[in-house]
Amino acid sequence: MSKSVRKSKCPDLSWQKIVAKYQNPQRGKSIWQLVNTLIPYAFLWYLMYLSLGVSYWLTLAIAVVAGGLLVRIFIIFHDCGHGSFFRSQKANRFWGYVTGVLTMTPYDYWRHEHAQHHADAGNLDKRGLGDVWTLTVKEYLKASRWTRIKYRLARNPVCLFLIGPTILFLIVHRIPGRKASERNRISTHLTNLGVLLMAAGLSELMGFRNYLLIQVPIIVVSACAGVWMFYVQHQFEGVYWERDKNWDYVSQALKGSSFYQLPKVLQWFSGSIGFHHIHHLSSRIPNYYLEKCYRENPLFQQIKPITILASFKSLTYRLWDEQNHRLVSFAYLKKYKLS
Repeated sequence: MSKSVRKSKCPDLSWQKIVAKYQNPQRGKSIWQLVNTLIPYAFLWYLMYLSLGVSYWLTLAIAVVAGGLLVRIFIIFHDCGHGSFFRSQKANRFWGYVTGVLTMTPYDYWRHEHAQHHADAGNLDKRGLGDVWTLTVKEYLKASRWTRIKYRLARNPVCLFLIGPTILFLIVHRIPGRKASERNRISTHLTNLGVLLMAAGLSELMGFRNYLLIQVPIIVVSACAGVWMFYVQHQFEGVYWERDKNWDYVSQALKGSSFYQLPKVLQWFSGSIGFHHIHHLSSRIPNYYLEKCYRENPLFQQIKPITILASFKSLTYRLWDEQNHRLVSFAYLKKYKLS
């Protein structure tokens, strides 16, 4: 049991018995998910190549669907990182590296950073790793002018959901962090090598220009969609944030992670990650069991869902009002007479 779970102040541990029933990955289901994701993805790549000779608008239209499949591939990568896609950790590691090359994300480095996110989500004293940059109202008011400018830029929808994600997956993931362990550095270099070999091989088949015309829009679509999903899952009305002394594992999972209710098609493309409250309570549940866990247990049905329409309200949230325990917009600062 992890330290974060032991730290829970919740005396009723029945939830552990509930989630335990869904924590066993089935090899057949996992293999089928690889088949019904990777093969269509490869086929769409081929269609995009053929469409270049017809119309690039058609290519971009196909890229939207291919980008959705790449999001689904990232969920497989994500489950491998949690050790929940296969029972065999060797299999998780192998497919984690393969899908890591496809999503241009170093497996071990990301796995380490994402584990920190799960351990510290909703903890105001442990922000900064694997999170959307979030300041409290007081922190923003005390910040320098330059920090405020950076924060407003970082929170601008164009930067947050388009420029930032694109730079993250195309550039940032290529460079090991200064404090990265040797294993994480090797992971980054191996992923870069895999990306380079993939790019070289496809460029040899179709030409480097054609490769870029196909690969770049797919990455942009998937990166933007993925970051939007992550944002809505942790930046919504009623979200949970607490200082370390009051932080609670169960509360941050059920109240600090949203239930993003998506249409069935989008749920399929996103690997059911919209059931994020369940995922944060137990990251060992494979994505293909999250909905089943939700439907069979009233505990999780008590969480109010966020629809696509309602999720756009999250765009207005910029700061955490620690005094009133809620996310607020920059307009909220007017009460402080801040210019």
